[in-house]
Amino acid sequence: MKTFIKICGVTNEADALLAVGLGADAIGLIFAPSPRQISQATASDVVRRLPPETLVIGVFRDEAPKRVVDIANHLGLRGVQLHGHESTSDVQYISERVALVIKALPAPSDDIASFAESGADLLLVDGPNPGSGEVFDWRLAEGVANSHRLLVSGGLNAENVHGAIEQLHPFGVDVATGVEMAPGVKDPRKMKAFIDAVREYDDVLDFSEAGEPEDGPFDWNRS
Repeated sequence: MKTFIKICGVTNEADALLAVGLGADAIGLIFAPSPRQISQATASDVVRRLPPETLVIGVFRDEAPKRVVDIANHLGLRGVQLHGHESTSDVQYISERVALVIKALPAPSDDIASFAESGADLLLVDGPNPGSGEVFDWRLAEGVANSHRLLVSGGLNAENVHGAIEQLHPFGVDVATGVEMAPGVKDPRKMKAFIDAVREYDDVLDFSEAGEPEDGPFDWNRS
C-alpha cells in the first residue's frame, strides 16, 4: 500500500489542482488563524474545482464542534483535522458527523495515550510548534499509535521524508512548509520533489515485514 500524502496549508485553486495533479492523496485547508488561513468562499471554489475523489481536509483549532461540522458539511469537505485542545467528547461529537477525523497532537503529549478513545480515525503527530517547519525527534512518535493510523508531520521535505517513513512506517505524511516558497504559497518544484521522494521510497520499502494491510484505516472514496 502506498504512503498517504497530504499537502496542507493550500490557499488557492492553482496550488490545490497542482498538488492533486502531482499525485497528492489529500489537501488541507486551514480555517484556524494562520498565515495559511483560507476563507470559506475561497475554500468553496477550491472544493468545486477538484476531482470528486480528492480528499479535502479542513483544519481547525479549538473551534466549537458544531461549527466544525457545519463548515465541513456546507463546503463538502470529506474530513477534518483538529489541531487544538479539543476534548475527547468534542472529537467524538465530530467523528459521529464527519466521515474522517484526524486528531493532531505534538510529540510528546500526554493526550496521545487517550487517542484510541477519541473516535478519531488518524493520529497526526507534529512538532511542538505546528507550521514552523521544525523537525521533531521522530523517536517520540515510535509506538504512540498503531502505525497504520499514524500520520507524521513537522518539518518534512523531499530530503528527509524517506527517513521518517523508514523509521516510523506511518500510514501517511503531511507537509506544508517543506513545499512552500512563502507561507501559503506552494512551490511546484518542491511539491513534485516531495511527492516523488515518497513514491520512490514506497517502491523500495518492504512493507510486508511491518504487516501492512491491503486497505487503510478508512476508505476515503466513500461518500
